[in-house]
Amino acid sequence: MPTAPKLVAAVFFAALGWFCADLVKPLLPDGTQIGLFSPISAGFGLLVGWVFTGKRLGLGQGTPIGIGFSSSILMVLWVLLCFSGYEMLRLALRKSYDGPVEAIQGMFQIGVDYLLLAATVEVAGALVLGGVLGGVLTGWAARRWS
Repeated sequence: MPTAPKLVAAVFFAALGWFCADLVKPLLPDGTQIGLFSPISAGFGLLVGWVFTGKRLGLGQGTPIGIGFSSSILMVLWVLLCFSGYEMLRLALRKSYDGPVEAIQGMFQIGVDYLLLAATVEVAGALVLGGVLGGVLTGWAARRWS
């Protein structure tokens, strides 16, 4: 059921996902196909905001700062899973892996490599501060309109 906290959280975390994706783009190696990186990151932000953040703060579960910070981490994990899975499939179709277990191990290694590539002060700061701000705004919306 749509509620004000879900809407506020979805919009805020979608914007945070897009913003953080734009911060990561210059860190990628030259020639990297960026494609739908920003819209997919925003889509995961929207889903995390609607399903996780807005739902929990709308029901009064947890503190806004903790839920907002957790939402940022959850958004990063989903984006990493999506893009490392895509890269693993691309490599698997080129017969780069000997079997499915090696492919899944490769996917997690790709995810760690992506995480280390994006682990800068700017990106981490944007995620932490954005998550906290998103939690506080969603908590305010939950108290105001619920």
